[in-house]
Parts: sequence; structure tokens; C-alpha cells
Amino acid sequence: MSTIIYPSPIFGPVHSRRLGISLGINLLPADGKVCSFDCIYCECGFNEDHRPTRPLPVREEVSRSLEQKLREMAAEGQLPDVLTFAGNGEPTCHPHFAEIIDDTIQLRDKYCPKAKVCVLSNSTMIHRQQVHDALMKVDDNILKLDTVDPSYIKKVDRPNATYDVRLIIERMKAFNGHIIIQTMFMRGECNGESVDNTCEEYVNPWLEVVKTIKPQQVMVYTIDRETPAQGLEKASREQLDAIRDRVIAAGIPCTASY
Repeated sequence: MSTIIYPSPIFGPVHSRRLGISLGINLLPADGKVCSFDCIYCECGFNEDHRPTRPLPVREEVSRSLEQKLREMAAEGQLPDVLTFAGNGEPTCHPHFAEIIDDTIQLRDKYCPKAKVCVLSNSTMIHRQQVHDALMKVDDNILKLDTVDPSYIKKVDRPNATYDVRLIIERMKAFNGHIIIQTMFMRGECNGESVDNTCEEYVNPWLEVVKTIKPQQVMVYTIDRETPAQGLEKASREQLDAIRDRVIAAGIPCTASY
């Protein structure tokens, strides 16, 4: 099984299917994974297999490393399209996430004002006011909502603390449209149980909730790299296109990544 553990606090740039030339900002340790989910499809592997020994990068380290990398990229004449908070787990878990967002916006404005600041989050910390306020400042606030079915969330996303999808949905609405919903669609089985969320049983309730959240955009995607759980399969291009088209028909911009 192959998994990816990213350098910290800066990695890349990499070419993202959805975002373009992306310079990664990893607020988690460089030698392991820290996440409030333990998704069976995570490219970083299962939490228990990658327990970190190093501490979280401190605010000053993140700012210093980011500025150094942006200077290098400016000298090379290739600035990023986006500064993306991602990496080895959930970025909003960092105790100084809000302050780091402020630092990053300042550095973006100084070195690459055309670039966007983007956060990829599993949504588990959006009940925290500081996290909510920080996400309101970024250009692309991309929040995960793989389904609205609690049993599927427990089986696939595997939260390691109390997770109430109804409360998550209400907190998503509180962004007043400043939100991009990201949803993983896949097929196959895990531990003898189906994990197919491309069927109507899952898609229609999900779509109805998306309509109530009123996001600025939806991103649907599928497995792109090797997964820690065996038996998972990509959703087909036809399935993703069909879901995408239903979102668009509801008046919400939507992209599909295969």
C-alpha cells in the first residue's frame, strides 16, 4: 500500500486537478497524519499507521517558510495560481489556524496578488468561531460533504469524535454562500459492505441539502490515487457527469474531476 506524507510546512508546487498550480501549506507534522476523520480513501493512509512524532509547525515557521518559497518562485518567474492549505490531515485543527490565514493573505498580497488562498477542510471544526471567521477571509473555502447519511459517514469518513451531519449542514449555511462543497463519489466495497454513493439513495438527499446550503460552487470528484482500504473503485466519468449536470440544473456551478 502506497501513501503520501507531505513535507511541512510548505510543499510543492503541484498541479491540482481542480485548482491549477498549487503551492501547498501543511499545518500538520511532516512525519505523520493528524486528522479528525480517518477516511478509507485518504491518500495519506489510515491515522493509526502514521502517528507523528514531530510537533505541529509554529506560526512563525509557516510564515517564514512560505515567504522564502514565494521569493524563490518569483525569482524563477513562475508564481502559483493558488496557496492551498492541505497536507497530512485537517488544517483547521491547528491552534493558530486563524492567525496563519492572516499571515498568508499578507504574503499573498505582497508576492502573488493574483493567486487565491484556498483551504481544503473536512468541515469538522467550522463550529469554532475563529475557524469560521478565518474561512470567510479566504478566496476558496472548500468544505467536505461526502453524503448526508450518518451511517455512510461512519463507515467511510470515520470521524474520530462526535459528528452530527445536521449541525455541520447548519454551520455550512452560516457561510452565506461563501463556500465550495467538495464531495467524493466512489463505488466498490470495504469490509464486505458497499461504499457506493453514486446511486439515487445517496445522490438525491445530498443534492437537496446542497440546494439549501446555496454554495458558490460544488466540486465532485473520485479516487485518483491508491487508497489505504482495499476494494474501492472510481466512480465512472458518466456517473460524475450526471451528478454534475444535476447540480448545474439546480442553478449551482459544478465541476467534475475524474
